[in-house]
Amino acid sequence: MKAIGKYIVIKTHDESTVKTEGGLILGEENREDIRYREGEVIKVGDEVKILKPSDKIYYDRHAGFKVEIDKVLYTVIKEFDVVIVL
Repeated sequence: MKAIGKYIVIKTHDESTVKTEGGLILGEENREDIRYREGEVIKVGDEVKILKPSDKIYYDRHAGFKVEIDKVLYTVIKEFDVVIVL
């Protein structure tokens, strides 16, 4: 697997579910209080200069798309969707 250009392949960390005051249980995709998600960089494209594999990052939760490779689910985002490198 190889990322192209300014794309980054990441493995996302599952966010926990939250129970609302009314008793509803919301998964991470339905939570409006989470703007950014945490992930780990797996591969970077040849035009990405700052990030490297194994970096921990926060990125916009609406960014990118998911792809399954060898039964493992990855997210592919663009470099400018990253907001923090830990």
